[in-house]
Amino acid sequence: MTEAAAEPDLARRVRDRDRPRWARSAFRLTRDAGPASAHAARTVGTTRRRGRRLPPVVRASLLPALLLFGTVLTRTPPELPVALALTTALALPLVWRRRAPRAVFGAVAAAAFAQWLANVQLPADIALLVALHTVAAHAGRRAALVAAAVAEAGALLACLRWATDGAFLAPFVAVTALVVTAAVLGVNVRTTRAYLAAVEERAARLEQQQDQQARLAVAEERTRITREMHDIVTHNLSVMVALTDAAVYAQHRSPARTTTAMLQISETGRQALTDMRRSLGILRTDEPDAQRHPLPGIAQLQALTDQMCAAGLPTRLHLDGGRAHVPATAQLTVYRLVQEALTNTLKHAPAGTHATVRIRCSTESVTVDVTDSGPCPPPPATAPSGHGLPGMRERAAAYGGTLRAGPLPGGGWGVHTRLFLDSNGAASA
Repeated sequence: MTEAAAEPDLARRVRDRDRPRWARSAFRLTRDAGPASAHAARTVGTTRRRGRRLPPVVRASLLPALLLFGTVLTRTPPELPVALALTTALALPLVWRRRAPRAVFGAVAAAAFAQWLANVQLPADIALLVALHTVAAHAGRRAALVAAAVAEAGALLACLRWATDGAFLAPFVAVTALVVTAAVLGVNVRTTRAYLAAVEERAARLEQQQDQQARLAVAEERTRITREMHDIVTHNLSVMVALTDAAVYAQHRSPARTTTAMLQISETGRQALTDMRRSLGILRTDEPDAQRHPLPGIAQLQALTDQMCAAGLPTRLHLDGGRAHVPATAQLTVYRLVQEALTNTLKHAPAGTHATVRIRCSTESVTVDVTDSGPCPPPPATAPSGHGLPGMRERAAAYGGTLRAGPLPGGGWGVHTRLFLDSNGAASA
């Protein structure tokens, strides 16, 4: 099929999908049936569309007008005044049947009783069934039962007076079936309307919940990005500042060490940019594959300690246990905790401080200990406002752990936490 032939077919399917249900049915009849049926289907569809465009008052007035017109056509001049008055009393209240269904039913029932007393049979008695249907559709269940009982009583009185040749049972059963049908259809309309309202309310509630979950997800993602940016920027800038100071100090005494320090500064800056691109999710597809490193984990702790040693903080690393079963997210948490702890030591501890990192991996948990030999800093006058320790506690809490950071009994500063893993190596909390 060529594009020119495919486009009209696609447009036809789209138009057919966007039509209302009754319009789609009429369209299918028009397309698949014969000429006469197609013409009838088009006529029905056009009539229904035009009817729905009419104001509600006009639509509600169509049935009373039709009943009045039928009375004028079928009654003789001597019978016309009484028949027209009774038909008006029966049909005219139907105009307001949706606004006041109980009152309209009472008015129609009173007019029907007056008609019975006048011993006049009218086709407008169908107005009582219409009013009963409206009560069942728009009022409560009790009102529908009362209206059905009144209509059934009227059916009994009508059959007792107007049944011909003593044939009472057959017309009474027929009229009773009409009363029951009108009431049941009205109850079904009310039930369907209540069901649709409940479905719409549930859909609105679900949409609101989805919006709330989306906002929570956005807030959580912002917190994660903020925490990652703090760890990346703080650590790398601290290392670069320390290396820069070392390069300035050694530029005249040892040019080789100066060159090495400057190269490490450059490498640290590139690594920081790569980590930032990865964390923000904007790593360009045209960048070299060499810059697309995996997420840092326990395997990269040795490079981290080497970097800290080059920045002036002698650091030793001790790894106990295998790390193969530890998931990548937990390894990233371990790396960030160690990175933040060493960065704080690098920034706050005096020269000559040594740091030690101990990682113990088991099948159920990962324990992280970072200690240093520097003097304990004096307690701050106010609570710290940074993101370092709160971010570390949030990372540990994601795996059911509690982070402890503070001075050690024998001197120095220590950070300790334990991340709990389930049997599959996933986070337990």
